[in-house]
Amino acid sequence: MSISLADELGGAVREAAHKSKVGLSTWLAQAAAAKLRSEALSEFLDTWERVHGPLTSDELVRAEHELGLRAQVEAA
Repeated sequence: MSISLADELGGAVREAAHKSKVGLSTWLAQAAAAKLRSEALSEFLDTWERVHGPLTSDELVRAEHELGLRAQVEAA
């Protein structure tokens, strides 16, 4: 497989891989896997909400807490 990236993006990707102490191919594979998981989750949630209605604010806060996302956002 061969890919092309704009110079600025390619440089940023190389730097990110270097900071992560992994090879470029590994970094790109991890990024692609994360994107696929994100899209699958989004599709699942869209389907769930069509059947059950939108998630409430309380449900979203509970999910953030259970997933440990709130602490990460606040720490950022």
